[in-house]
Amino acid sequence: MPETAENQAKEQPRRRQARGERRIAQLLEAAASVFCTTGYTAASTNAIAREAGVSPGTLYQFFPNKEAIAIELGDRLMHEMRDAYGEALAPVDPATPLEEAVRAAVDRFIAFNCDHPVFFTLMHGPDIPGRIAEEHDALHVTLLTRIEGLLSSLLPDVSPADLSRTARMSLGIYKAGLELILAHEGAEREAYVQELKNALVRYLEPLTGGRSGHGGAPLGNTP
Repeated sequence: MPETAENQAKEQPRRRQARGERRIAQLLEAAASVFCTTGYTAASTNAIAREAGVSPGTLYQFFPNKEAIAIELGDRLMHEMRDAYGEALAPVDPATPLEEAVRAAVDRFIAFNCDHPVFFTLMHGPDIPGRIAEEHDALHVTLLTRIEGLLSSLLPDVSPADLSRTARMSLGIYKAGLELILAHEGAEREAYVQELKNALVRYLEPLTGGRSGHGGAPLGNTP
């Protein structure tokens, strides 16, 4: 059945919107590649347009400058990160072995960061836009709260002050390990992932009364 003039008029804005969303996604993907390669500070809108295969004029139809691109990319990544830690840091059954809880959380976070290496670049770069820094600070606070919630399932007898300190230390260990993990690939990356899990379990195990489930031996690579 042929489209009426009214239906065509309604469909055109939707098509334009869909094309615009695809173009924005294309530009953000290109920006992620450029930021990872050169860092945020050295990146330029010309380099991002070139990576996306469009003219700078096309880029400026959607973003006024590099900062606006980084903010949009950062907002989307932080939304995904919140979903990731919402799943990874849910409270667990207190009977869950420490090794299992650590493995599940670390694997989820590492998968996110390996799928989106630009997240680390933007969040830890020396000259990121102020709004991203503010959003990241808020994300950090919420993340610590969720880590405390997970740890409270495993460490029910620890005081709130000690729990907060343990959560901060655990996150610090994770961040240090993450930088090494992202700097390597293949088997060496997997080895560093395992070392990170080992470090976290060995740090947390004394607080749980030694119920990690591996008897103090190095963690294996079993799922």
